Amino acid sequence: MDEILTASSLCKTFNLSRKQQRIEHTTQRQKVAVDNLSFTAYRGEIFGLLGPNGAGKTTTLRMLSTLIRPDSGDATVDGYSIVSDPAKVRSKIAFLTSELKLEDFFTPNYLFDFFSQLHGVPEDVIKERKAQLFSRFGIDKFAEVKVANLSTGMKQKVSIVISLVHDPDIIIFDEPTNGLDVLTARVVTDFLRELRTKGKTIILSTHIFSLVEQLCDRVGVIIDGRMVACGSLSDVCAGLSLEDRFFELYKETKGEEE
Repeated sequence: MDEILTASSLCKTFNLSRKQQRIEHTTQRQKVAVDNLSFTAYRGEIFGLLGPNGAGKTTTLRMLSTLIRPDSGDATVDGYSIVSDPAKVRSKIAFLTSELKLEDFFTPNYLFDFFSQLHGVPEDVIKERKAQLFSRFGIDKFAEVKVANLSTGMKQKVSIVISLVHDPDIIIFDEPTNGLDVLTARVVTDFLRELRTKGKTIILSTHIFSLVEQLCDRVGVIIDGRMVACGSLSDVCAGLSLEDRFFELYKETKGEEE
């Protein structure tokens, strides 16, 4: 199999404010968000990072997307280092997170053109890709509607389309169906399958077992910032349902700390 993304011993620690310490119910001044995490993703697969809230999934994806720098370790994305070649990495990926907020004043039309031009996409390609993606996600009728007046589902669709303006080989999604109604969630999952058939690699984080079972070729289970299992679904599950295996791993991991 053709390796396209390899994370090697990624570590990230954050300083906690007094307020954050109260929220975390800890007196520790620092939180280890990602602890020596390694995994490999292959071209043309959907790789899932599964874990509870606070496990380190989002921090991992933000490092892979070069939004934050690891304290130690590195990752290569299509041969480029997230530490030494972040600009090259960004040209190869799309990153979508629920934290992405589109500016209310602008329209889908304007935003698509703006981000396409930022990525240096030729004008004729911009027009063709916009027509394809807007039609695929039903954005056509809302192309000139300001973001402020779009539904939550339509905003998510616009966010996905904008993240793909440069036709990247690697798509990184943080909780891709979080907060979506069932119809919009289905549109998103169907599209992820389509991207895989086109040879794209998709890295997604989720805490939803059924999403991993429906979509993912392989999965890495993250608990307390550490990768506790990684491989094909059958290998990770070891004869159990994914949910049962996850809680077995969770108890084992927590038991080691007690």
